[in-house]
Order: sequence, then C-alpha cells, then structure tokens
Amino acid sequence: MKSVHLKTASSILISAWLTAGCLGGDDSSGGGDGSKAGSITPTGISGLSYQTASRTGKTGDQGQYRYFPGETLTLSVGNLELATGVPVEPVITPLEFFTFEREALKIAGTTDEGLQSHRITEQQLIQNSDAVMNLTRFLMALNWRQRTSSGDGIEIRDRVIQQLNAALPLISEPIDFNVPRGEFALEEEEALSPANQLLAEICFYPPDDELCEEPPTLEAIENAPPQPEEAEDRDPDIEYSEDLRSKRERILKAIRTVGDVAVDTAEAYLTRELDILTTRLGIRYYLNEFVADLPASDTGIKTVNVKKIAGKPDLADIEAISTRDQDVVVHSFGWQSASVDYFLAGESGGESEILVNFKPSDTYRWVKKSLRVVIN
Repeated sequence: MKSVHLKTASSILISAWLTAGCLGGDDSSGGGDGSKAGSITPTGISGLSYQTASRTGKTGDQGQYRYFPGETLTLSVGNLELATGVPVEPVITPLEFFTFEREALKIAGTTDEGLQSHRITEQQLIQNSDAVMNLTRFLMALNWRQRTSSGDGIEIRDRVIQQLNAALPLISEPIDFNVPRGEFALEEEEALSPANQLLAEICFYPPDDELCEEPPTLEAIENAPPQPEEAEDRDPDIEYSEDLRSKRERILKAIRTVGDVAVDTAEAYLTRELDILTTRLGIRYYLNEFVADLPASDTGIKTVNVKKIAGKPDLADIEAISTRDQDVVVHSFGWQSASVDYFLAGESGGESEILVNFKPSDTYRWVKKSLRVVIN
C-alpha cells in the first residue's frame, strides 16, 4: 500500500501529540503513592467535596481530584450530597452522576451513516433527564461569577459553601434532583422549591455589601417618611420610604434562583463540556494512513490500522463502512487487531472514504476516523 502526504501526516501527529499533552493524557498520574489525577468536567467544577475509598478532599481550581483505579466517588457541595457510587474516571461529567443515566450512556445511538455514536445518547440525556438538568442548573447557579463563559469552569467558593451549610437545616424538605425540572425550579412566593429556598439564603457578594443585608420589610417602607421634594430639605442620615423601596428591590433582585440559569444555557454548557472530552479523546488516536493511492490493478486485501499516540490501542469494539461500495469494499474488521481490511472494486478514477469507527475499552465514547482511498 502506498501512502502520500507523509510530511503533512507527520505534522498532524506531532501537533496532536503536543495538544494531547496540553489537554491531559490518559494516565494523569503524578501522585507519589501511585494515585491518579482526575477532574470533574473538562473545564472543572471547583469547591466540591469528594470521597473515595482512599481519599477525601476538595476539588481544585480545575476540578481536580485524586483516586486509585477501581474506586467509586461520592461528591458533595458542602453538606449537600450530589452523587454517590460514581466510578472514578480521568474526567467525569454530570451525565455520570446518576445510575440510570450512567447505564444509558453505554447504549450508543446510530448516525445517518449507520455508525454507532455516543453523541446521540448524550444529547438525549441532556434534553430528557430531569436529574442531570436540575443538578447542572443548580451547580451553575452556585457559580460565583453566575455566568459560565466559554472555557471557564464553575467556581464554588468557601463563602458560598458556608452559607449553604448554614441554610440547609432551614429548608422545608431535602433537595431531590430527580423531581420534574419545573418543580425543582419553582419560584412562587408562597411555594419556593427547596433548591430556591437554599439559594435565597446565599449572598454572592462580600459580607459587608449592602446586597447581603436583609431587605427592608414592606412595613418598614410604609412607616418611613416620604422623601422631601426639595433636595436641600433631605437629611442624609434618614432613610426615606423611596430609599428603602429601592434598597429592597436591589437586594431581592440580587437573590439567585435556579431559573436564572435557562435550560438552553445549561444544555449548551453540558454540550460544550462533552465536546471537549470527545475532542481530547479523538486526538489520541489516528490511522496509520490518511490517504491510500492505489492502482486499479491492485485487487489484493489491504489493511488500515488504528494507532494511539504514546501507547497501543485497546479497543472494545470497531466497525467500518465504505462511502462508495462500488469503488472500495470493506472486507472485515476486528477490535482485537484494531484494524480494517478492504479491497478495490472500482475502475481508475474512482475513490471512496473508509469510515473507521471504534470504541476504546476505557470509555463509552466512539471515535471516528477516515481513510481516503483513491484508485488511479
């Protein structure tokens, strides 16, 4: 088999290797005791308490935690448990926090090309799982900066956790992430959801900020003197009814709710995090050829192999199709050998792409690579 564009291929592999190093490799080792470093979401959720059989700690500014392979993870924000029994991984997302969703991820969807894809299942869970959506919106509401811009993680500060712990005993009932999302985000004045009751007790400003004070009551506003019409008649030491009303509105407006994080905003955040993971996984693998330029007379069985940067590919499954069976036919493929066999069926001038789709053994995600076969 003859391949072309070798310089281009080498450049791509070197670039991929450097990028993989920047993004974090498979091993993520570094603990002197043999433990590994993982993170909660690719961009990180900091401030979460975590516990495994061997470790207890708090996630770092990039969501880091340490673990030994085979352990399970319990995650909390302060005294509020978020998830338990989560299998440890180099990167964990909210889709893996809950048992049902975690099991559903193992069942891939099917693309229009007829290939298996984890993206379909992920999107279905993002759109349909109340538990995932409720938890994601709640965590995003706890983010100190409130808005999660592209490339930024979620930062849960100690000041927020302290207020959350103080407020937990005061809410009407425990927070249940599995309730319908409308119930979880309920904002009716006489029927705040437990999550919103908790958020109402948290001030996301410095302790001495006016917005962390109790809002003036309606009775206090009614009993305060009205503001004089003339500025020179106003006493700077007196809080007039208009002042108190404005202060009340500012404080109440500063109180966060689950509804401050729109569903589509949470969906976009989760999709972004999952796309980062897919990209990181994809750049670790490549085919040993990008383009095969073959004469029409060469009808023997050809092989293309899946390779892994800085390691051997350990696959759980593989499949492959030709986009033009009349020109190139997929003969066979095998996950044990991480390879696809094919042969030419067309005449000179024909070409096809062989789409090689495979699932590494340590993830539910599928990786798709392509080989362009040109018949000359």
